[in-house]
Amino acid sequence: MVPTSPRLTWLDAVRGPAALAVAMHHAGWTFIPGLWGEVDRRIDVGTWGVFVFFLVSGYIIPASLERRGDVRAFWIGRAFRLLPLLLVALVLALLLAYAGALALHPGLSARPLPLVVLGNLTMLQELLGVPAVVDVMWTLSYEMAFYLLTVGLFAVRRAHGSAAVAIALALSAVPLGLVLTRPVISGRADLLAATLGLAVVAVVVVSARARGGVGTAAAVAGGFLGLALVILGSRIGPWQGLIVLAAMFAGTAVYRAEQGTIRWRTAVAAVVTVLVCGIPAKDDPGWAPAILLAAAFFAAAFAMRHREFPGWLAHLGVISFSLYLLHPLLLRVSPNLVLFLLLLVPLAHLTHRLVEEPGRRLGRRLSRPARSSRPAAESPADPLDPLADGDTRPRA
Repeated sequence: MVPTSPRLTWLDAVRGPAALAVAMHHAGWTFIPGLWGEVDRRIDVGTWGVFVFFLVSGYIIPASLERRGDVRAFWIGRAFRLLPLLLVALVLALLLAYAGALALHPGLSARPLPLVVLGNLTMLQELLGVPAVVDVMWTLSYEMAFYLLTVGLFAVRRAHGSAAVAIALALSAVPLGLVLTRPVISGRADLLAATLGLAVVAVVVVSARARGGVGTAAAVAGGFLGLALVILGSRIGPWQGLIVLAAMFAGTAVYRAEQGTIRWRTAVAAVVTVLVCGIPAKDDPGWAPAILLAAAFFAAAFAMRHREFPGWLAHLGVISFSLYLLHPLLLRVSPNLVLFLLLLVPLAHLTHRLVEEPGRRLGRRLSRPARSSRPAAESPADPLDPLADGDTRPRA
């Protein structure tokens, strides 16, 4: 396992509790629903964890892309960071369903198999109206939309406008959410969903392989596609969907302010706008406290970023993607809450070592030709730096 750079330990310290919060949220509703219902109506712990992860992704993903300076290397890194564990989770889910231990979404059998495969493997199922094989995958769809937008902005050298993007997305979320009360891409719109999914695959491939105007055009088209998918296909509605995107760009604005490329008051304005527009996005008493506390938790950890954190806490952040993606499957085979909690961390540690790390190493090797083709001044300072690897984690 590659050790986390000291300057990034605070991010791992943030991700670990967020991953456990999401797992505990689902475990609470599974094993102690009466008690957890009292907790959930005061603060939605799952939403808290999810928004912490969205802020972390916003902070680190654009930094990863810019340190690489190469769209091809970025997409290879993302693919080999996420897909190996995702494939393992999908196979395990199907095996559990075959054994009768897991009930898959009933809508899966109603949709064409190629579309189900396309939606789940591209991680866009949430925005294409396709059920997820593993239900917590819904957040990955918004991550993908964020990647597409980030690459598009990078291609046209507008990446430093992240605060303005966050504010624009948050402000547009309110009227669009009031007008579009149900997703346009939903139900049995199979042809439309398949076309949009294949279009995303095409723009990613072209932007990664092509150079010059063609690559730039593909990256920009991908950004527009990502935004359109959130507006038209978000199962949670465009209001919440755009707030999710805005939250990630607010995380980017914090990174920009830290680097000195924008003023701190601009970054703060972005965060405040997202919160003000996001609080009324969901009629749930636990929603507003969750997103407010997520922002406060992220801000507190950021303020302590130069301090040392316990090694065990940082390690929870390192294995947080496994914690996040596999805990719903472990819930289905755990007879009680105690056994679930005892098994969760060891299982995540194992899959991180056996699946995630080998995938990242392979992705790093495959992206080296793209790196070596650039001038030395553009190459990352340290190819093992977790920030250069774009190592983020869950989503709930």
